[in-house]
Amino acid sequence: MDLLLEPLSHAFMLKALAISALVGGVCGLLSCYMTLKGWALMGDAVSHAVLPGVVVAYALGLPFSLGAFVFGVGSVAAIGFVKQKSRVKEDTVIGLVFTGFFALGLVLVSKTRSNIDLTHILFGNVLGITAGDIRQTLVISLLVLLVLLLFRRDLMLFCFDPTHARSIGINTGLLHYMLLGLLSLAAVAGLQTVGIILVVAMLVTPGATAYLLTDRFDRMTLIAVASSVISSVLGVFVSYWSDSSTAGCIVLVQTAQFVLAFLLAPGQGVLRRHEAMPVRNGQRQDSDGGSPSSSSRS
Repeated sequence: MDLLLEPLSHAFMLKALAISALVGGVCGLLSCYMTLKGWALMGDAVSHAVLPGVVVAYALGLPFSLGAFVFGVGSVAAIGFVKQKSRVKEDTVIGLVFTGFFALGLVLVSKTRSNIDLTHILFGNVLGITAGDIRQTLVISLLVLLVLLLFRRDLMLFCFDPTHARSIGINTGLLHYMLLGLLSLAAVAGLQTVGIILVVAMLVTPGATAYLLTDRFDRMTLIAVASSVISSVLGVFVSYWSDSSTAGCIVLVQTAQFVLAFLLAPGQGVLRRHEAMPVRNGQRQDSDGGSPSSSSRS
């Protein structure tokens, strides 16, 4: 019990647990739409592309979210432009654009003088989060959560079947860029928790885990949010006990959850399918075995 309660006696741990749980819940909810839309690679691209925007915003004294939003949407526009004007495939274009933006961000980080360590943008620093960072993360997280709840049905239809959504009058273009904007903002919210490099895991893994456990979207969102919050909190505890990277521990816990779902999910788990196969084969053998005996009796 002391092992569990000791971290709670430190103020920085209480802040880290609260912020990690909040960001984990928001990213978990957004990850459901990312999984259904098949935007794992796009999420990786946008989360890396916001790095130069964050650095530029810091240098100009602007909110990080503004710089991240501009560069996040700008990276998507660049991907679309290159894709339309060339015969290079989309996945290749995404790889080219996001590595270029990320490299620009690294150069800017190395050249920007600051009284804070901008490398924390890459790897997160939730244990050293300041009051200003908490306010910014809180505002961004609540904004993303509010938009996701208000446009829940439209976004769900857009991710499932954009053609049908367009046919019934939904502005799919608006939803496309709205989702990308939310992705950029979520990447900024995840800066303090896991950093830009690993934030894509929080935007993909919870949704993928929940997708293996249920076929209903409502349940999927609940499972994704719950698993993301639990992994964030548990990851902070593990990092304290093991004196290791908080971001790495959070992502490793999320990965472990996915592996368990991959192996043991009802109907979808690899081990469950292998367990069910001998039963069906046994039934088939019994039925096959019954025919010769009946024919022999005849």
